[in-house]
Amino acid sequence: MKVTNQGDVPVYTVAGADTARPLPDWLARQRKRSLKADAEYQNRIELLQDFEFEEASQCVRVSEDSEWIMSTGTYKPQIHVHYLPHLSLSFARHTTSLNVTFRLLATDYSKSLHLQSDRRVEFHTPGGLHQALRLPRYGRDLIYDRISTEALVPAVGLDSDGHGEVFRMNLELGRFLKSYQVDVGHDEGVEAGLQGSIYAPSVNTAAIAENTHNLLAFGTSVGSIEFWDPRSKARIAVLGGQEGEVTALDFNPSGLSIATGTSTGLIKLFDLRSPRPLVAKDHGQGFPIKNLTHMTTSSQERKVMSSDKKIIKIWDELDGSPWTAVEPLVNIHHVEWVKNTGMLLTANEGQPMHSFFIPQLGSAPRWCSFLDSVTEEMANEVSTDNYDNYKFLTLPELRSLSMDHLVGKTNLLRPYMHGYFVDSKLYEQARLIANPWQHEEDRAKRIKEKVEKDRASRIRGNKKVKVNQKLADRLLKKQEKRAVVDENAGILGDSRFSRLWEDPAFKVDETTREFQVLNPSTKVDPETGRDLTATAHFSDKSDSDSSSEEDSDAADIRRKKAKDEVVMRVSSSNRGGDGRARDTALGSRAQKPGRENKARSGKVTGERQVTFMPESRRKKKEEEVAEPATKYKRTDSRRSASTNTFRRL
Repeated sequence: MKVTNQGDVPVYTVAGADTARPLPDWLARQRKRSLKADAEYQNRIELLQDFEFEEASQCVRVSEDSEWIMSTGTYKPQIHVHYLPHLSLSFARHTTSLNVTFRLLATDYSKSLHLQSDRRVEFHTPGGLHQALRLPRYGRDLIYDRISTEALVPAVGLDSDGHGEVFRMNLELGRFLKSYQVDVGHDEGVEAGLQGSIYAPSVNTAAIAENTHNLLAFGTSVGSIEFWDPRSKARIAVLGGQEGEVTALDFNPSGLSIATGTSTGLIKLFDLRSPRPLVAKDHGQGFPIKNLTHMTTSSQERKVMSSDKKIIKIWDELDGSPWTAVEPLVNIHHVEWVKNTGMLLTANEGQPMHSFFIPQLGSAPRWCSFLDSVTEEMANEVSTDNYDNYKFLTLPELRSLSMDHLVGKTNLLRPYMHGYFVDSKLYEQARLIANPWQHEEDRAKRIKEKVEKDRASRIRGNKKVKVNQKLADRLLKKQEKRAVVDENAGILGDSRFSRLWEDPAFKVDETTREFQVLNPSTKVDPETGRDLTATAHFSDKSDSDSSSEEDSDAADIRRKKAKDEVVMRVSSSNRGGDGRARDTALGSRAQKPGRENKARSGKVTGERQVTFMPESRRKKKEEEVAEPATKYKRTDSRRSASTNTFRRL
C-alpha cells in the first residue's frame, strides 16, 4: 500500500496498478514467480477479490446499506457485483452493449437501472434482465426521482418542436410520460425530430436535490442550467452564461447551493438565491469535469470533490482552497465516494479498478476496518528526528548551522523538550549555506556505506565451529571460489551434518594412516599437527619470514630429529648376497650368464616386483664405520698375481 502526501493530507493507494495496460498472461506469471521473495509484494493488500475488468471499467456505485458494490466495464460488456462482508465477487453478468451509466434503485443491488450505448434502458434484478426499453434518441445521463418513481434520461438532439428533451419513464406505470423540454439552441442543416448531426445540441447532465426540495437541474451543451419543479412539471429558473458545455452538476445536501462543472475545467458554486457564483475554481487540467460530489469530513468540514480524466481534487467548499488531490496514472471515468468514510473508488482505464483511502476524510468502511490500523502503523513509521516535514535540532546543532539567533524571535523554530522543530526545507537550505560541499560529503558517505554493506555480505572464512575447524575453513574457501554468499550453505548449514562440527567423536585425525592414504597430497607435521601442503608450506614460510627467528636450541633439536628421520629406499626382490648390488640401478644391473635380457629383446611379459624397505641413517653410519678400509687383505710386500693395477683401487 503506497502513500502520497498532498500537503498535510496523506492519501493511501489501496488497490490499483501503476500501468494503464495489464501485462500478458505469460509475462505476468513469470513476474509473479520472480516476486515470491519480494517482501513488499508478499505483504500487499488485496482489498476485494476480482475487483477488475478485462479491459476497462465504466462506472462504479455503492449501495445505501454499504454492503454491495456494482460496477460495469468492458470488454466484453459486463456487470460485476461484489458482496462487501465477504470481500469477494458475488456474480458477473454480461450484456449485449456497452454501459453508459447506471443507478441503484433499492438500498441493495436487487434493483438497478442501466443506460446502454444502443439507446436502451435495461432494468436488472438478481435473476437477470427484467425489462428493456428503447429510447427515441441516445441518452447522455440517468437519474432517478424516488418520490415520483420516474427515471429521467437527458438526451441528444431536438424534438419536433425544436427543443432538447429529458425523457421520463414512470417505473410504476411502466410507460413513457411527456418529456421535459429544455432550450438547447438549434441544429443547423438537420430537420427537427431526427437524431441530429455530430455536434447536435444536447442535455448533457442532470441532478436532483434529494431529501430536500427535490428540484431538478439540467445542464446543456450551450452552457445553461435549467431548474424544474417535478410537482408542477414547469421550469422555474434558468442560469446561463457558463463557459463551455455543462458536464457535471451536484446539489449540496442542504439543497441551498449547487456545484457546476464545464467542459473547459471550470467549477463554480452557486447559491440558488443568487446568479453570482460564490466560488469559482479552475481545475487546472483543461479537461471536462466528470464528477462533482459534496462531502463532509470526520471533523464536520464541508468539502467538494471534483474529477476529470486525469486528477481527483478535494477542496474547501467555503473558499475553494485545495485540501488534497489524487492523480492516478490512468484515465478516470467515474469516481464514487463511500459515504461517511474516507474511501474513494474509481472506474478507469486499465484492468484493475482503483481504491484510495484518506484517513482525515473519514474512517475506513466497516468491511475493511483493518485499514485504520494499517495506516496508523504506516504513519508511525517515521524517524525519531523527522516528524511530518519537520527536523528536530538541539541548540548545539542550531549553533553549528548559525540559526541560534532565531530562538525566541520567530515561529520558524518550535521549542520542544531539549530542542526545536525546524521546517525540513529551511533545515536543508541552512545546511547547504553552512557547508556548500554537504552534497558531496553525503554522496561519499552513502558510497562508503554501500561498500561496507557489500563487504559484510562476502564470505570471510571466519565461521567458528567446535570441531574440525580446518575442514570448515577449506569448505568456506571452496564456497568463496564459487561466489556463494551464504556461509551456512552446503554441509556447513545442513542439520544432518551438525554433529560433525560439534561432537568431538567426529573429529578428523589427519595424522592417521587412513587419512594419509585418502589424502596423499596432504602432509601433516607429526609434532604440531599442522597441514604442510604446498599452500600451507608457502604460507608458513611467509609467516616465518615475517616473524622473528627462532632460538638456536629449537633449531638444533629440529636438525637432530632430521638425522633420525626414516628414509624410504628401493630394493629388488631378486638381489644377491652382495650388499653392493642393492644400490645399483635396476637398468644397469649385470645379467647373469645364460640369462636373456627380456627388456632389451622386447619380450617382457610381466612386471618386476619392487618393495620398499625403511632404513635408518644411524644404522647405515654404524655399518660404514664397522667395515674395513679395504676388502683385500693383502700386505704391501706381497706381489699381486693380477696384471690389472686398478683392481686394487
